[in-house]
Amino acid sequence: MKRQQRGITLIVSLIMLALLTIMALATFNIGKSGLQVVGNAQSQMQAGNAAQTIIQQVISTPAFSEAPDNVLDNSNCPPGVTAPANSRCVDLYGDGKTTLVVAMSPPPQCLQVKPIPAADLNLSNPQDLGCALGENQNQGVEGAATGASLCSNSTWEVTAAASDPVTRARAVVSQGVAMRISNDSAATSCP
Repeated sequence: MKRQQRGITLIVSLIMLALLTIMALATFNIGKSGLQVVGNAQSQMQAGNAAQTIIQQVISTPAFSEAPDNVLDNSNCPPGVTAPANSRCVDLYGDGKTTLVVAMSPPPQCLQVKPIPAADLNLSNPQDLGCALGENQNQGVEGAATGASLCSNSTWEVTAAASDPVTRARAVVSQGVAMRISNDSAATSCP
């Protein structure tokens, strides 16, 4: 009888060892999947942050309202990276290697433009002073007959698409922007 028990003990031990091995492999795979999910989420977040940063740089550029189709240049991209027009390469880690390509796609679009009446200007504000006209004259001064100033309020939609060529992470950020522009810029860039 003892010999039968020894054989059963061996079989039960082998079954328990197989079950423990399966549980260890399952735990390892779950941990590996968790790390992949976290890595993908981090790549996605970095792409979104890079797109938002480029949008902030673009709307801070004086040329933004004058040439929205050509706000960014991709001259900082290394030779091996294919970057479309109106894009910029971003080095996240400061190691000199491009990790993301951010493109203004579609180009910034002016959705609305509204001339600012000269009566609404505060001439003690330097920004308003640049929009002022000689209002005491009624002839020979542009805008005097209409009461318009040299500036307009405009509303823009700016979209940046960031992509990582290695991880294939992609983020698209759209932002509405209201800004004061010159009437000359409004005539060339806004409908």
